[in-house]
Amino acid sequence: MKVLITDKINEAAGKIIEAAAEADFLPTMPEEELIKVIPQYDALMVRSQTKVTAKVIEAGKNLKIIGRAGVGVDNIDVDAATQKGIIVVNSPDGNTMAAAEHTIALMLAMARNIAPAAASTKAGRWDRSKFTGCELYKKTLGIIGLGKIGSHVAEVALALGMKVVVYDPYASKETVEKNGAEYVPDIDDFWGKCDFITVHVPKTKETVNLINKDTIAKMKRGVRLVNCARGGIINEQDLKDAIEAGQVAGAAIDVYENEPNIAECPLIHCEGNIVLTPHLGASTQEAQMNVAIDVAEQIKEVLSGGSASSAVNIPSLRPDRLEPVKDYMQIAENSGELAMQMCSGQIKKIEITAQGDLAELDIQPLEVAVLKGVLSSMLEGVNYVNAPFLAKKRGIDIISSRSKVKCNFAGLLTIKLTTDKGTCTVAGALVAKDIPRIVKINDYETSIRPQKHMLLVPHINKPSMIAKVAKVIGENNINIGSMNVVQKNDRHETESIMVINVDSEVDGNVLSEIEKIDGVHNPKYVNLSAQ
Repeated sequence: MKVLITDKINEAAGKIIEAAAEADFLPTMPEEELIKVIPQYDALMVRSQTKVTAKVIEAGKNLKIIGRAGVGVDNIDVDAATQKGIIVVNSPDGNTMAAAEHTIALMLAMARNIAPAAASTKAGRWDRSKFTGCELYKKTLGIIGLGKIGSHVAEVALALGMKVVVYDPYASKETVEKNGAEYVPDIDDFWGKCDFITVHVPKTKETVNLINKDTIAKMKRGVRLVNCARGGIINEQDLKDAIEAGQVAGAAIDVYENEPNIAECPLIHCEGNIVLTPHLGASTQEAQMNVAIDVAEQIKEVLSGGSASSAVNIPSLRPDRLEPVKDYMQIAENSGELAMQMCSGQIKKIEITAQGDLAELDIQPLEVAVLKGVLSSMLEGVNYVNAPFLAKKRGIDIISSRSKVKCNFAGLLTIKLTTDKGTCTVAGALVAKDIPRIVKINDYETSIRPQKHMLLVPHINKPSMIAKVAKVIGENNINIGSMNVVQKNDRHETESIMVINVDSEVDGNVLSEIEKIDGVHNPKYVNLSAQ
């Protein structure tokens, strides 16, 4: 396997990856050049310079994982990668301290006019009175987004004697107050409280143009703004106008809408107190080493058959969520495969019910495994990354629930599929903690080990049925590994089912022979790929 590393990533990444694959370091390339070379690679590792577009992803026929040595992934078409089943990972923690420190540095530089004062002094002038600044002490800092970076900025600001107010719709009042800050639930109430405002949120539909002429008008006159998050969160033209009008007393900006092409950025022509740096938030030796090592470790792990710790497009399979239910992943996938291959018609709905210990856990990873099993029976190239996307694209309803009804197993997962032609049910469980078993098929309670090749033979419960079916299987040179024959719970019921594990594929001709046996109806061959 081969990994392409570009954008001047620390060489430590290559040494880590070489434990699983060959690593090539190449310079940053434009889209057309990257499209030419990417087909030969199994993984791609970039920083912010390389644009991993849908065309690049389409050309990457062997790509399994794309790693961004940093926090943001806005230079990667995550939707396109997800559709192709490619994992996208980042390093959410590697540059936390670097970005937080740069935020504080910019805030101080802006407040004390460091940049223009340094330029004036180096020019041989003594303009001391011209560069009178303001103190941070007792000023109110407004933080939008109290993640890891925002939390550290709050900690330092409090140590400097500032008051801190926070707007973050995803943080609780208790979390904010635990950080020593004031919680503001409504952003319209937030703007007017702040002397300084810093943003620490990703670039999304909700945050693009978050700070614009309308929101700036709601702020205190003389407010100062900092952006070390992502370009486009602050409207650049509106900020320039507000600085020149005196509504905003100063700004410190590290990120821009069009990087690195900022010649047309309105802020570089702004007349006023503004500090501009070229996306230096993560540019420390320590941070670059940390993110390179973090992402390289994830790429190595995925190419070695493991899981990624910071996958942005499969959050349900992050190790902290996967660990409690990992032993059930295969039986969940097998149950989904079996249910789908038992059914006919177009699938409409999947109902997943957890019982026993599973009812107390986050079963979202198991939902993904079930989806993979179901869809793998009808589509090629399905994996844990694209299974939820493919299900949504096909309009399949996913209903997940927990049941407090007692069961005979430590954990029980029941899958009910509804198609336009009917329903079918399969339940999977673990016996003795680590032995997977199919324990229910429609109305039949069974206990059979899921295997690659399986035969389901519904039949009337009468003498010699097993012998007749076994005779057909043997005459076609197919070996029977194990068999489980069960009757429906009603003791007066005449219907039974044989669940037979065989050692090889069963073709349509063999199924036709079995179906000709008097009393047999609708036999099914099932191929389980997840073994």
